[in-house]
Amino acid sequence: MSTGSNWPDNRLLLALPSSDLDRLLPELERIRCDREQILMDADSPLDHVFFPDSGVISVVALYADGRIIEMATIGREGWASAEAIFGATTSSARLLVQIPGRAAKMSRAAFTGALESMPAFRNLMYASVQAFLEQVMMSVACNGAHSLKQRLARWLLMMRDRSDDDALQITQSLLAEMLGVQRPTITNAARELEGAGLIVRGRRQVTILDRPGLVAASCECYQLVRARTAFLLPETYV
Repeated sequence: MSTGSNWPDNRLLLALPSSDLDRLLPELERIRCDREQILMDADSPLDHVFFPDSGVISVVALYADGRIIEMATIGREGWASAEAIFGATTSSARLLVQIPGRAAKMSRAAFTGALESMPAFRNLMYASVQAFLEQVMMSVACNGAHSLKQRLARWLLMMRDRSDDDALQITQSLLAEMLGVQRPTITNAARELEGAGLIVRGRRQVTILDRPGLVAASCECYQLVRARTAFLLPETYV
């Protein structure tokens, strides 16, 4: 457990009444999340939940041939292992660190106890799960309705919303995996955004140069997800 005055930084936890947060602190362990680290794998025991302080965690589907495709992203506005709220004891997806950072780790037993004993915590967790599920559903619709360039712009904006920097520590290979396309395909889409002066690509990094322009290049799904998050979780809005 960290006792620093600036911890935790997760906005869900910070939205709790101070008395509830004080009760939770002994159950939280501050951990480091490294790039492409697997925090939990599909079909593994669901022993912990994670509240990111910084960085971004992707919830990904894992296929028999080794391919992975992203279903949702989670930053400091949310928490990972959402199925724990329904009593699940096995993880249904892989939790992969997209952008390195830190998180508060909590045992499933402590999480379940907090749901039962803290109404404010329980209400906040259910609202966050609804926001998470709506993000997943919107992602499914977006994949079928919009171009790869629009989807890439949306994805980069979502990463930026959950980061403290316009320079995103990601590779084009990982981008391709997350968006479910081949690397040459994602390279072409990224080149279009770069040619328009919206981003610049570097080694293991993509830097956003023009956020308003990237919003214009994205599809409406980006703003819809932001609006729903703001409605459901106004105190954690990114």
